Amino acid sequence: MDRAVTLAFTSSSSSAEVPPPDTWINTYHRLQPQWSSSSLSQQPVIPITISRVNQVDASRLDVEMSAMLKEQLVKVFSLMKPGILFQYEPELDAFLEFLIWRFSIWVDKPTPGNSLMNLRYRDERVMEAREKVRTGLEGPGLTVAQKIWYCIATVGGQYIWTRLHSFSAFRRWGDSEQRPLAQRAWLFLQRIEGFYRAASFGNLLVFLLTGKYRSLIERALRARLIYGSPNMNRAVSFEYMNRQLVWNEFSEMLLLLLPLLNSSSFKNLFRPFSKDKSSDPAGDETSCPICQAIPSIPFFALPCRHRLVTAQFTNPPQTRWVYKDGTQI
Repeated sequence: MDRAVTLAFTSSSSSAEVPPPDTWINTYHRLQPQWSSSSLSQQPVIPITISRVNQVDASRLDVEMSAMLKEQLVKVFSLMKPGILFQYEPELDAFLEFLIWRFSIWVDKPTPGNSLMNLRYRDERVMEAREKVRTGLEGPGLTVAQKIWYCIATVGGQYIWTRLHSFSAFRRWGDSEQRPLAQRAWLFLQRIEGFYRAASFGNLLVFLLTGKYRSLIERALRARLIYGSPNMNRAVSFEYMNRQLVWNEFSEMLLLLLPLLNSSSFKNLFRPFSKDKSSDPAGDETSCPICQAIPSIPFFALPCRHRLVTAQFTNPPQTRWVYKDGTQI
């Protein structure tokens, strides 16, 4: 019996030491996802630096694009009653901003300024592991909720604030003669504006330090601007900017020199080069030949047809009649 137990134990141990050929393959396929996730989670995030100049230039280009569209739209209504678009200017600006948002951000495309600067929005809230991380510019775009909130904050918020500010100024809420409720509303609006300006200034300092989120809306939505293509340069020419800078400096120099040109010293300096008034035939017809004063009423005497003038002389203060050759009558 002991021999039978020993043989059974030996056979079981030998069978346990030699697993089936497909056991290792099945175990590998079962543990491979866990190994991949652990290795990607330990992989450090590649730090990227986006040019701050590109981001600021993109924002400025978007403003210029909106101004150009507004100018073209105003020309359409140029034949209408003057000033009819002035009262609907906030609605016009909101409509143009909505068009830019609809055909750029809503369809997962960059705005005109971002496109020229090779930038796009990326959702920084999503921290998903990717199998291939090469440049650090990978990442999904904005979600539908982020796009809608971006439209509400930029288009709707700006329109509501502009209308509210114009309405309060028209109703003169800030005057001391108004009701206490209107004064409180005016102070509340001023405090909100001051708080927003202070927050924007703080966000600007953080943006200059880190290079992320150029506006409060982008920081609140966690929408970061990154490069759309790692091998693409900026498609903006600075020739126009250089000419504008040169013209500005030249105009400032002229504004500095023009007051000096009116001084008596410059007049005396350029007086010899000025045209002599005595050689002007018109001056001979109208000026007095004695004192070179401009006469009051020149006319011809009949029948001799001598030119007579009446001039007011200062020394002595009296009126005299003289001929054109200077002979007094």
